[in-house]
Amino acid sequence: MILTNRSAWSLRGFAVVVAAALAPAIAGCEAGANAPTQQWHQPTAGASAVVNNTIRINNVFVLGAAPDSSLTPGGSAGMFLALANNGTPDRLIAIAAPGTATAVQLPAGGVGLGNRQAVFLTGPAPQVVLHNLTRSLIGGQYVRIVLDFQRAGLVTLRVPVMPRSQYFATFSPVPASPAATPSPLASPTA
Repeated sequence: MILTNRSAWSLRGFAVVVAAALAPAIAGCEAGANAPTQQWHQPTAGASAVVNNTIRINNVFVLGAAPDSSLTPGGSAGMFLALANNGTPDRLIAIAAPGTATAVQLPAGGVGLGNRQAVFLTGPAPQVVLHNLTRSLIGGQYVRIVLDFQRAGLVTLRVPVMPRSQYFATFSPVPASPAATPSPLASPTA
């Protein structure tokens, strides 16, 4: 069989189309069934926000109880977050959790954020604590959190309550308050 220029170009074109069609299939098989993308990995499940194009608030979440359990009213819950500032220095001076907790404890003096500085309040022990919960909290719920920055002002976030399991099992719950020790009773005298 004699190939003409026209038939040679047709075969070359066909070969290029077949190669282009097979390339993605061949490349996809190379990683195998044990590729890192096939393994479980933690998504960034927490709330995030950017304030004034300078302060980033990342991966904010409240640590809940183990699955099938809840944090009870009157108790405490840890909150975890990361902050980064690329602008004028600022300070996180307060946090409120309206409808969820009567008080939120920050590190003493608030959290300073210098220019080009990141602060990780990410544990494993909580540095931000919601005290005196006003309602039960279970994993999967959301709570309203209001962050108050000295310069940037108020920022309201809808923050998830993450159950203490899988990746979140590595975070420590709020330490229990020391139990009150009963005082010795006076013994009757004869």
